[in-house]
Amino acid sequence: MAQKSQEKGVTGVAPVVSEPGRIRNVVLVGHSGVGKTTLVEALLRASGTIGRAGTVTDGTTVCDHDPAAVRQQRSVSLSCAPLLHEGVKVNLLDTPGYADFVGELRAGLRAADAALFVVSAVDGMDAATAALWEECAAVEMPRAVAVSRLDHPRADFDEAVALCQRVFGDNVLPLYLPMLGDDGVSTVGLLSLITRRVFDYTGGLPAEIRQPDPEHLPAIVEPRDELIEGIIAESEDESLMDRYLEGEEIGTDVLIDDLEKAVARGHFYPVVPVCAETGVGLDTLLEVLTAAFPSPLEHELPVVTGVDGAPRPPLTCDPDGPLVAEVVKTTIDRHVGRVSLVRVFSGTLRPEQTVHVSGHGLAERGHPDHDADERVGHVFTPLGAALREVTACVAGDICAITKSGSAETGDTISAKENPLLIAPWEMPEPLLPVAVVAKSRADEDALARNLSRLIAGDPTLRLERNAETHQLVLWCMGEAHADVLLDRLRAGGVELDTEPVRVALRETFGGPARGHGRHVKQSGGHGQYAVCDIEVEPLPRGAGFEFVDRVVGGAVPHNYIPSVEKGVRAQMERGVVAGYPMVDLRVTLFDGKAHSVDSSDAAFQTAGALALRDAAEKGQPTLLEPIDEVTIRVPDSSVGAVMGDLSGRRGRVLGTESDPESEGRTLVRAEVPATELLRYAVELRSMTAGTGTFRRRFVRHDPMPAHLADQVRKEHPTP
Repeated sequence: MAQKSQEKGVTGVAPVVSEPGRIRNVVLVGHSGVGKTTLVEALLRASGTIGRAGTVTDGTTVCDHDPAAVRQQRSVSLSCAPLLHEGVKVNLLDTPGYADFVGELRAGLRAADAALFVVSAVDGMDAATAALWEECAAVEMPRAVAVSRLDHPRADFDEAVALCQRVFGDNVLPLYLPMLGDDGVSTVGLLSLITRRVFDYTGGLPAEIRQPDPEHLPAIVEPRDELIEGIIAESEDESLMDRYLEGEEIGTDVLIDDLEKAVARGHFYPVVPVCAETGVGLDTLLEVLTAAFPSPLEHELPVVTGVDGAPRPPLTCDPDGPLVAEVVKTTIDRHVGRVSLVRVFSGTLRPEQTVHVSGHGLAERGHPDHDADERVGHVFTPLGAALREVTACVAGDICAITKSGSAETGDTISAKENPLLIAPWEMPEPLLPVAVVAKSRADEDALARNLSRLIAGDPTLRLERNAETHQLVLWCMGEAHADVLLDRLRAGGVELDTEPVRVALRETFGGPARGHGRHVKQSGGHGQYAVCDIEVEPLPRGAGFEFVDRVVGGAVPHNYIPSVEKGVRAQMERGVVAGYPMVDLRVTLFDGKAHSVDSSDAAFQTAGALALRDAAEKGQPTLLEPIDEVTIRVPDSSVGAVMGDLSGRRGRVLGTESDPESEGRTLVRAEVPATELLRYAVELRSMTAGTGTFRRRFVRHDPMPAHLADQVRKEHPTP
């Protein structure tokens, strides 16, 4: 029943191909609001995959079926939408455009063989999109550009193309120019620069192809010459440029063939104008995706090893080869349980097949190493939330599987008799902490269950149970990511609240002090008697704890001296200022008293603790805060703002240097108190228009300024 309800609105049969050469895996990228999801659904309608309405269930669309996406009013997770065009299966991987969901973007890039950058003709692009283009260029991923939202009154295609050329660089050239209607505003057709034909969409899809009107020809002369020169410059035929410069008319078939080869190699980047609402350009974009983008046979496959790390031969995209697949994304569906989106790199994945599931350890994020043999349930072609069952998934294709009990995002699926492990892709570190509190004991159990599900599917989430602050902390990518996680927890039936995150501090002494501990008590005819005198001295940072016995004359019997030390250590764990552990102290026991009958181990433990507290009242106890070394990667234009902000955070800049991995970026290194970094992930993004990133690592503890320490004492006094 659940599967049938999920397939509401899906009109076509599941596209199935058996040859890797007839598959295209395309990831759509671009900042939030450019219309990626709208474009995907328009392409699905244009190919007949879904009906004109484009909805799967009330209030959601094929791609944005996640309730969290509806609440956020933007895509928050990776979605796969396959279609069939001219016998070629295209797996469209729709990614969120907001920076908080970069983990979903990384997963989409891993599964794809080419990238379609969607750029708004109204709003242009953000700096994060430009940075992503550089990343794709570094690995020579083939790319194309779709300029969207042509129907908007402020749309400016020419300016959008000029922006792409300024930001993306050379060989970013349009294949078509928009053709305006009689009102001079609406886009009703396209002018092909290669064929000099008009694609007229006034009658809808498919476009009517006809000769251009005479007034159209002068407008295409200059951009057509530029396009042809760009194509010929990338041609493998070195004589083509000379022939063109001598005035020879290069055949359309030759130009199209060279164009497709250059795009597939990642050397040429065609720009296609599209309007999802009116259908303009959808057929021409499908032609680019199927004819110019490479098949999995042409894409370099990830490195594999044995599960023990031993090297193995490189993979080939062969349906008859050894089974190697990767879990791109794992989700938990209420009706069908765990669903894993899988990219098959080698071999063929079939239903009810016993496979080996192995994963790299990210224990600090809740993902330990794991290896297990499991039986795959059904194999599906996913379409958003809809799952359409298929008989197999061949090398190069993407599918969804169920009943894989341990599969997590990033895991490798391989043959039981030949277990392998794929080198993992790089995931960003979550740096925004959110402390959550369950409202009841029952909610605590539900919280634990739901968190395990979230962790399995989201490697950008880190869970920390802080034993010192007694808080449960979710480390997230940003506020929107945190909102989605909290929404999903509440949707799972968990009643919870959030609270301010506490940084685990330390306590120590600022100077020497003496303490007197006296524990004398009579109860029920049994007495307790212990007296000890100690001297406390601070030690250099990181020196730890020393206990020195300088008792003379047996004032404290030898067998009770360890009890005093035990009591001091216990009080150090509890703290004397604000409940944080004490560190870097030398405690010297130099005197005391005992009773031949009433003294005991417990009494001297209590006296030792009291002596340390007494010394704290007389001495100079102080709070220590953790200091982190941060490495911040920002555009050169943001360096001044970032360094000024660090100063306001009590930071100390250690130095700056040019980023060796990216031109136009600077690395800023600084030491900053951890208490000043709780919301730095959000604030750095605001300062740098979403392009700044940072890493942090603990280096030491330093004394906290007195006014801040006093505030902590008031908020968290030690009982």
